[in-house]
Amino acid sequence: MLTSSLFFFILTLHLSTTLCAPAKRQAQATPVISQDFADPSILNTQRKWYAYATTNGRYNVQVANSTDFSSWTVIKKDAMPNLPAWANPASPQVWAPDVSQRDDGSFLLYFSAALAKFPGQHCVGAATSSTPEGPFISMTRPLVCPDPDGTGKGMDAMIASPGAGGAIDASGFKDADGKRYLLYKVDGNSIGSGGICKNGIAPQRSTPIMLVEVEADGVTAMGKPVQLIDRDNRDGPLVEAPSLMRTQDGTYILFYSSNCFTSTLYDVTWASASRITGPYVKFGPMFVTGNFNLEAPGGASIAADGLHLAFHGNYKGGRAMYTTTVSGSGPNLRASLR
Repeated sequence: MLTSSLFFFILTLHLSTTLCAPAKRQAQATPVISQDFADPSILNTQRKWYAYATTNGRYNVQVANSTDFSSWTVIKKDAMPNLPAWANPASPQVWAPDVSQRDDGSFLLYFSAALAKFPGQHCVGAATSSTPEGPFISMTRPLVCPDPDGTGKGMDAMIASPGAGGAIDASGFKDADGKRYLLYKVDGNSIGSGGICKNGIAPQRSTPIMLVEVEADGVTAMGKPVQLIDRDNRDGPLVEAPSLMRTQDGTYILFYSSNCFTSTLYDVTWASASRITGPYVKFGPMFVTGNFNLEAPGGASIAADGLHLAFHGNYKGGRAMYTTTVSGSGPNLRASLR
């Protein structure tokens, strides 16, 4: 239930029609990238916008660019053509890349890949490049890799993390004071008891969203990871795809997805806190199947400006990229269409 004490959003979607009052039918969202471009993250440089996406089977990391955030061109190249030795060479399944620019001007890519040693689990890696299009060169060791198969076996990760099942969906956040943070999901459902997303049958595994402060390099931990949220009954088998922003009034907004990506219950939702480490209060969902003709929306990523948001939704056999802008506050959560 929404209360006036919370920060609210006015979401401006890139849509094919305009909302009128009284509305006779709901407007339909139009993807800005209609081909398969799942789990998008977005980066703004001085010259262009860039978007990065999960593997399409040909490229490990897809990349696209735009000069206006409306018209996008998918670049026919792999932003990370070579993978580290710990990744499964037969089926690396590179998911949810996230790129940020470091203070020295270089670009840092977070990604997750299936493990050579444990092909059913993923862990988070990091790679760097001098340009936003790559090629990104991966670091030798996994960045975060908590107990992949749940038996206590480690993977010599750069950052130690509690939990089990490996890790996915890493994203970076730079706060107003210049401090940098890494967010990720402990992929507990990968070693779940079965059912939807391997975690629909009791006992259900924890799938916490974690946060750790990192040095300016984005890969050296400053302290231990802390849990922001975890799944509960309203979330189905999991929570995942964290992306963090801070509003002008100092409120932290954690975007994430709940339920299983293979289900039409998958969504884009959010939680709010007055401190970066929480406690976070869950709200939403923001986008669900049926809104604006979307199907299984999820994998949202907020840009560093705290305004521009990208997410995917099922579209013509793949997962297309949609965009929105986030602004304002007020007593109601509402979408202003254009």
